[in-house]
Amino acid sequence: MKQGLVLLAHGARDPAWAAPFEAVAELVRVQRPGVPVTLAFLEFLPPDLAEAAARLVQAGCTHVVVQPMFLGTGGHVRRDLPRLLQALHEAHPAVGFDMPAAIGELPQVHRVMAEAAAALLAPGTAEEPR
Repeated sequence: MKQGLVLLAHGARDPAWAAPFEAVAELVRVQRPGVPVTLAFLEFLPPDLAEAAARLVQAGCTHVVVQPMFLGTGGHVRRDLPRLLQALHEAHPAVGFDMPAAIGELPQVHRVMAEAAAALLAPGTAEEPR
């Protein structure tokens, strides 16, 4: 089984918006050399999910994880993504596609975000006990 990974972000009109997702993709490539990793966008930016998945299938992937790069489970994750995943199953019946929870739902992401936010505070910053 050859695995591939699609990091699926919302997308924006400004291409610079994708820079953090490109950085994440590169970090994954370093951590998992040899595993094809690609970005896809729900709106505005190319490639869309169907195109990104087709690239991985053409690269020989028989199992593709589609990781929603959303902070929470909103309408896109509940309504749009299941429909898109079904279309992938239909377009590539010999390939397994999985879509885990939105990345922002993972406890390790909560910890990293809290650490980054807390690091913005001056050392020793705390409310005085009453």
